[in-house]
Amino acid sequence: MTRSRATFVGFIAILLWSLLALFTVGSAPTPPLLLNAICFAIGGALGVVWGVRTGNLKSLRSVPWTVYLFGTVGLFGYHALYFSALRNAPAAEAGLIAYLWPLLIVLLSGLLPGERLRAGHLIGACLGLGGASLIISGGATGFDPAHTKGYLLALACAFTWSTYSVGSRRFGDVPTASVIVFCLASSVLSLGLHLAVETTAWPQGVLGWAATAALGLGPVGLAFYVWDIGVKHGDIQLLGTASYAAPLLSTLALVAAGVAAPTWSLALAALMITAGAVCAALASMKSN
Repeated sequence: MTRSRATFVGFIAILLWSLLALFTVGSAPTPPLLLNAICFAIGGALGVVWGVRTGNLKSLRSVPWTVYLFGTVGLFGYHALYFSALRNAPAAEAGLIAYLWPLLIVLLSGLLPGERLRAGHLIGACLGLGGASLIISGGATGFDPAHTKGYLLALACAFTWSTYSVGSRRFGDVPTASVIVFCLASSVLSLGLHLAVETTAWPQGVLGWAATAALGLGPVGLAFYVWDIGVKHGDIQLLGTASYAAPLLSTLALVAAGVAAPTWSLALAALMITAGAVCAALASMKSN
């Protein structure tokens, strides 16, 4: 697979993640960890079906256990830290800190062999962060020292996902089918943590289960498989910067569904994120 095609495949993950908030709203009142367990189980089952049809399941035998550990810590660790951060700090501030991961991907990618970090990548990532902050922070009043624990958890969340994404590049020869095991293991761990700290509440009615199934098939399923291809074989700096489109597209999806209202800050955020993506794309073209 060519670098440009792998980058395009990685973009699919960003589009799928833009539906995360909309489907999550529809899955209420299911608690986060139980929702995680259900969705990762669906995502893992989706991978198994794909693996059986393509014959890729056989390749799982040759994958070292350290890779399975790395991937499971990445997927499960990110979500566990994210949900814990939201429990210990306001959602807007915690979400903004957690969304440092695209910028961290751009920065950390400069350490990878064969990758060159240009000024355009950094400028683009910073513009994207600024645009995302307008969307995520909303009417937030600022950071409160009383929520330091939550902020630190959110920061750990950002480092976990960026390290997982950049680290995946080091395992470029490991088949994407390994994500099947990451998902299933994350589902089991999420279920165990749910039983320990949450009260069980299942999705309500046909709409609730449809939203949950859509989450498992898309944002918490297929997205991880195409992201694996993108970060292993595509333009990781461009993917990192373009990831800031996820909160923008997510908000636009909520607006289209009538869940959120359009604002001038949303328009400004769109301009900043688009400008950031263009800067990163131009920098990537110079690198080639």
